[in-house]
Amino acid sequence: MDMRIPPAPAALRRERLSLWRRTAAALRRQRLLLLGLAVLAPAVALLVDELQSSRLQARRLAALGDELSFGTAPGVSEAIRFPGSGPYDTRLGYAALPQLLDRLTLRDYRIAEQARLSPALLGLADRGLFLPYREKSVAGLMLLDRRGAPLYAARYPLRTYAHFDAVPPLLVESLLFIENRGLLDGPVTRNPVLDWSRLSRAALDQLLSVADSRRSTPGGSTLATQIEKYRHSPGGRTDSAREKLRQMASASIRAYLDGEDTQQTRQRLVVDYLNTVPLAARAGHGEVHGIGDGLWAWYGRDFQEINRLLGAADDSDTETLAMKAQAYKEALSLMIAQRRPSYYLLQGRSELEALTQSHLRLLASAGIVPPALRDAALAQPLRMPPPPQAAVPSFVAMKAPSALRSQLSALFDVPRLYDLDRLDLSVTSTFDAELQARVSQALRQLRDPAQARAQGLYGHRLLRDGDDPGKLIVSFTLFERGADRNRLLVQADNVDQPFDLNQGARLDLGSTAKLRTLISYLEVVTELHGRYAGLSAEALRAVERRPRDTLSAWALDYLASAADRSLERMLEAAMDRRYSADPWTQFYTGGGLHRFENFDREDDDRVLSVRESFRRSVNLPFIRLMRDLVHHYMYQPEGAAARLLKDAEDPLRAEYLTRFADQEGREFLTRFYRRYRGKTAEEMQELLLQSVTPGPRRLAAAILSIAPGIGVEPFSELMRGRLAQAPTEAELRALHARYQPDHLSLADRGFLAGVHPLELWLVAYLRAHPGATLSDLVAASRDERQAVYAWLFRTGRKQAQDTRILTLLETEAFTEIAQRWRRLGYPFEAVTPSYAASIGASGDRPWALAELMGIIVNDGVRLPSVRVERLHFAEGTPYETVLDRVPQAAERVLAPEVAQVVRHALVDVVDQGTARRLKGAYLHADGAPLTVGGKTGTGDHRYETFARGGQLVTSRVVNRSATLVFMIGDRHFGSLTAYVAGADAARYSFTSALPVQLLRSLSDELQPLFEAAE
Repeated sequence: MDMRIPPAPAALRRERLSLWRRTAAALRRQRLLLLGLAVLAPAVALLVDELQSSRLQARRLAALGDELSFGTAPGVSEAIRFPGSGPYDTRLGYAALPQLLDRLTLRDYRIAEQARLSPALLGLADRGLFLPYREKSVAGLMLLDRRGAPLYAARYPLRTYAHFDAVPPLLVESLLFIENRGLLDGPVTRNPVLDWSRLSRAALDQLLSVADSRRSTPGGSTLATQIEKYRHSPGGRTDSAREKLRQMASASIRAYLDGEDTQQTRQRLVVDYLNTVPLAARAGHGEVHGIGDGLWAWYGRDFQEINRLLGAADDSDTETLAMKAQAYKEALSLMIAQRRPSYYLLQGRSELEALTQSHLRLLASAGIVPPALRDAALAQPLRMPPPPQAAVPSFVAMKAPSALRSQLSALFDVPRLYDLDRLDLSVTSTFDAELQARVSQALRQLRDPAQARAQGLYGHRLLRDGDDPGKLIVSFTLFERGADRNRLLVQADNVDQPFDLNQGARLDLGSTAKLRTLISYLEVVTELHGRYAGLSAEALRAVERRPRDTLSAWALDYLASAADRSLERMLEAAMDRRYSADPWTQFYTGGGLHRFENFDREDDDRVLSVRESFRRSVNLPFIRLMRDLVHHYMYQPEGAAARLLKDAEDPLRAEYLTRFADQEGREFLTRFYRRYRGKTAEEMQELLLQSVTPGPRRLAAAILSIAPGIGVEPFSELMRGRLAQAPTEAELRALHARYQPDHLSLADRGFLAGVHPLELWLVAYLRAHPGATLSDLVAASRDERQAVYAWLFRTGRKQAQDTRILTLLETEAFTEIAQRWRRLGYPFEAVTPSYAASIGASGDRPWALAELMGIIVNDGVRLPSVRVERLHFAEGTPYETVLDRVPQAAERVLAPEVAQVVRHALVDVVDQGTARRLKGAYLHADGAPLTVGGKTGTGDHRYETFARGGQLVTSRVVNRSATLVFMIGDRHFGSLTAYVAGADAARYSFTSALPVQLLRSLSDELQPLFEAAE
């Protein structure tokens, strides 16, 4: 029997082969899987470890941090990047620095030092990341004096934690539970930016919200990314995934700037967040940043007291527990409110209460808040009182800082001091803080009658018994001359108001104007010397003498006979020219006849030299001196005065007369507008008709001029109501027909009514156009202003024409004088066109007079007056920039010979004149007297009303002032003004002797400065 197995069919063989292959493949996959697991296990372990410890990130980012550096170097930096418009960068001024620097370099400042960024830091900036550096939580404007002593500091936020240990642990644990659990836990290298559980939960919520739009989607931000967001992201918001990634990347790099160990960084994040989290804004404070300022602005709570309560360990006392619970609940509410602070502060207070209650229960269930504290806090409602008011500093103590802040505001074009104070900026000023404080204190004490008497302020021409020194405003400035600038050392006064007497008002400073007039006079003499000194005596005698140009005639005569033609000698001779002090002469000036008085009646019969008149401040010689100056400009060879007045046919006369008509017409319109402004048609009609002398023709002309369309009946009723004996009906109809406006010119109607024609026109126009402004009236009255003066253009009126032309020529002369005064610092565009400008009628400012004194002290060279020496922006940041002033080229504005003569005249005022109380008041270190000079002035500013014929009807005192502009030694100068405002001024009669005595009384405060300067 054959026992061999027959061969398997082909199908069976194929099945067995396939099974073998599958088995082999399975074995290979198993081996690969085992091999893969063997390879991946360390990588997975490494990934898990990295998620928990951030070890690899720490190593890489810490190494990168070593390359991220910056520092300052002299000059402008080419390796600097400025930030975008994030809230933090905008508030501190970093974002605006490029524009600020451009503005400052156009205003005489230059970049002395600026930050340089390392290549790695520049690379991060160019990739769009926020620059990583250790940012300031507290910053603001700092004003320093010339020695670096503080004058003013604005630090925001005001209430902050200095370090982590200063924060009550209860506050830390509550914050982390709400915002960033586990931040302080984990390995030392952990990245505080990434909270994977929070991030994954936020991502899941975002995905689910696609299907359910009503689903809440809380963010996954840690404290680190939140700080980046509200500091640097546009608008303080996250508006895209890209912006979120930028926040996270920037925060991660910032976290490792101190190395791989982030423990201190994580603690600092807690402190920074508590100190700077935005909490809306509130009246009396502005923007609120940080829990400390939030507790004060929202709840009116004292930060130190809150921290004391939250740090208390013993909760057994019921009253203490209640206070702690209230403090904790308020702090907790701010942590919650940071998501929608404006809403919760204003209309969402009930919702904030509910959320805070809910969080209290959650915190208690998590074991963070003890049950007793929870229950006590639940029982305490959140109460938001009215916004607390910040303490207002004394304006007396703030004069120097206020002056600096005002200048910086204008310099930076930052109108709000609120914004200025929040700039990260340190300013080195020229002020002397110690001297400023001494002088301010001395001026403040003068408001006490006993102190004022002790300083010698009572007596002849000073305060009288019964005068209240508390009404007396005293303002003082002191400058120090340097090589290329005048530095303001002191700007002080004793008025506790934001009022700057030195620069903020146009004051009648009386005879200080004689100083400007004297300089103008000596400048003319200098010009005449330059024009004629080179001519021979014969040539000088042959020069045509112009009538009324007394100064040119004197110069020609002097030079023709002088043995010494030097400018110095001619100026001294000019000081010896003599003028009458006669007060009885009338002067035609300013468009009318005027008389002037001397202060001391004993001078009335004297003839005085210019030198003596300046020394003793006598008025009438300076009135006559100003007349000579005006005539000199009016009758210059190239001038039109002589020709216009001589030739009645000169076509230029018509141009001058047209200008006069326009100018005087404007003045009348302005006066009438002030009278009728704001009144109804009936009130205007009644007011005008009161000034019309009752009579049928006068009344008819007036009524029909201001009410041209009035009918016969209402016209007749008005006439009957104002006339004692009413005309008949026929007479009234005849008057109504005869005096219609289209039958008579405006000038004729004014003549008939006895009212200025432009007053009639203005009332009619205002009745027809109730809302018209003065500009509207001026524009609409162009033809009427000319028509009213048509009589003036008739050739038979030459004398009247000459009078008007002289008025305009005088005005042009004063325009020339004003230009010269402005070149020497006069603060106003125009000078009052009257000889009275020489004795103070044009007003002045103490600051401007002090600058004029600086020109004189510096031999006729103008130096810039400086308060700000150095600006230091963003110290310790990658944007740090230091600017200082560009040295200015000195500008000669006055001949040195003139300055020398004026300086001697000023010293003469102290040695023998109106300021002699100052003689010997200030000394050199060796006890020898310092050279002191000055000019005094008394201003009695009042509004007066005169009747026809010149009789005084009313006199209302506006203010009284007395000023001294002075120099002490060859480097220091300034001004001192005593001032009483309003109706109180009528009770005071002090003169410029008062500021002279005041400066003497300040010798104890000022003397150390002069000794130190030697």
